[in-house]
Amino acid sequence: MIYRSGAEFLRAPGKRVMLFGMSGLGKTYLSNLLRDHGDWFHYSVDYRIGTRYMGEHIADNFKREAMKVPLLRELLMTDSVYIASNITFDNLAPLSTYLGKPGDPARGGVPFADYMKRQEQHRAAEVAATLDTARFMERAAEIYGYANFVCDTSGSICEVVEAEDPADPVMRQLADTLLLVWIKGSDAHTTELVRRFDRAPKPMYYQPQFLHAAWEEYRATHSVTEETCDPDHFVRWTYARALAHRQPRYAAMARWGVTVLAEEVAEVGNTRDFDTLMARAIDRA
Repeated sequence: MIYRSGAEFLRAPGKRVMLFGMSGLGKTYLSNLLRDHGDWFHYSVDYRIGTRYMGEHIADNFKREAMKVPLLRELLMTDSVYIASNITFDNLAPLSTYLGKPGDPARGGVPFADYMKRQEQHRAAEVAATLDTARFMERAAEIYGYANFVCDTSGSICEVVEAEDPADPVMRQLADTLLLVWIKGSDAHTTELVRRFDRAPKPMYYQPQFLHAAWEEYRATHSVTEETCDPDHFVRWTYARALAHRQPRYAAMARWGVTVLAEEVAEVGNTRDFDTLMARAIDRA
């Protein structure tokens, strides 16, 4: 780790932290708190994915849909309107919409082959956006004068790295430049995340092997074809299995850094609390 003790972290003139874990456990909460109440630069990997690396894919998808409407088609063909996504740190809906869900097109589904193509686009974008972290740390200090830096990762980071490999290029760069912090949830948090996702399912990125196996099992056990599959039900069913699939991958990543519990994160109310929690996590690691 880049900090050998909690005291060293507290004394550091510039603190560099990367938060990872399942979406909904506090990564963005902590990042927003540090950005709003302290001298911290907030780098959102999801935002970088949706703007720098997937922005053109997203906009092109909007345009394909617009071209189906005669009025909008005419306006687009004469450059009379401009179509773009309005992604923000707190609203990643354009990215989620583009990734889509496989299944019945009448219920908003896309062909599984297209779904997997978009998944691969996301994987490449996530790797690139995560590796951009080092460059943004330099920019944050040199251009804006920020002493401290927090990287708010995508919930799917564990799917695009091989943390068991000591030579994994993404893990190597991250561990060499930041304190890696896993926000670990309990069984109660897992139940709540499933309940929340069931209420408002959203597309996510998964490893292709996992998705192919899930797709085959789902169609077999629910007696549906690609054309009759309920897209929302499939992603709900898949998400519940993904939580168990991701836990050991997160745990492997945590061996490169430290672990804090979601309950501990919930008690952080200011930057001093955050510093104390990080120092405690380093010492117990």
